[in-house]
Amino acid sequence: MNNQLQKKLEKLASQDVGQVAFSEPLSQHNSWKIGGAADLFIEPDNFKQIATVLRFVSVNQIPLVVIGQGTNLLFDDAGVRGVVLKIGEKMADIQISANTIVAGGGAWVPQLTRMAMQAGLSGLEHCIGIPGTVGGLVMMNGGSQRKGIGENVVTVTVVNNAGITQQLSQSECDFSYRHSALQGSGCIVTRVELNCPAGDVKKIRRDMLADLRNRRHKFPRKQPNCGSVFLSTTAMHTTVGPPGKVIEDAGLKGLRVGNAEISQQHANFIVNLGGASSKDILILIKHVRQKVRKHIGFELDCEVRYVQPDGILVPAHIQADKL
Repeated sequence: MNNQLQKKLEKLASQDVGQVAFSEPLSQHNSWKIGGAADLFIEPDNFKQIATVLRFVSVNQIPLVVIGQGTNLLFDDAGVRGVVLKIGEKMADIQISANTIVAGGGAWVPQLTRMAMQAGLSGLEHCIGIPGTVGGLVMMNGGSQRKGIGENVVTVTVVNNAGITQQLSQSECDFSYRHSALQGSGCIVTRVELNCPAGDVKKIRRDMLADLRNRRHKFPRKQPNCGSVFLSTTAMHTTVGPPGKVIEDAGLKGLRVGNAEISQQHANFIVNLGGASSKDILILIKHVRQKVRKHIGFELDCEVRYVQPDGILVPAHIQADKL
């Protein structure tokens, strides 16, 4: 970190922005357990503190990375030269009234789905096994079984890079498969309003338990991973199958680079065997893409995002192709 940046970050840290830490190891804040240090790590308590951070980094041209649980991110071993802002437990309130659920951006998705089940509200069963935050889920239109949280969204409250709070409608978010207009906008999801139809509590619970059993059987749980690495497309899914099957059919299951390995349990997962580097992961991604392209002619693009040291997020395959 150069002296000029250090002075700016010290000035930001001295303001009312929440909990702050310098040189915070990012490996402690993502599910892959990979990544160097963030120059300044901030966890805000409220909207006002988020706005303060966003205005400051915008005016001072400081790189900013916003995270929740870090379940869909690959941090570089060099870390981030700037600010990492975590929307976490301080902004995780959940309120339910009739068919409406209002959740803070830092709310944990499994808790949200369980509370919906207890209230007899359906539509979120497919999210039960997703270990991220609501803000990240909405940003990526995450879900499973080819469903997305965007189907239930009524409004999304964000703070933009000018520090201004805005409320966006479902149509303004422009949800599509694992995508929304929020991505790359520079805004932060702070609150989400969902509409969920009434359902039978026992059936909702059975469906959730079935989903969790299926995940325990199919997916690696004990080794650090980011979930599904590669995106499934309709064309590929209907002709040759989902990414996990495609990768396994290409003979890549169990392939290892350094301390990273294509999971023996599910080939669309890359696991950290202990001490894996970001480069290990990227080399595996590149090799998988090359082999699948040669094997069946399909391009496997990444769902996971790589975080450059300058704070810019790109699909991990874009960085992998540079190696």
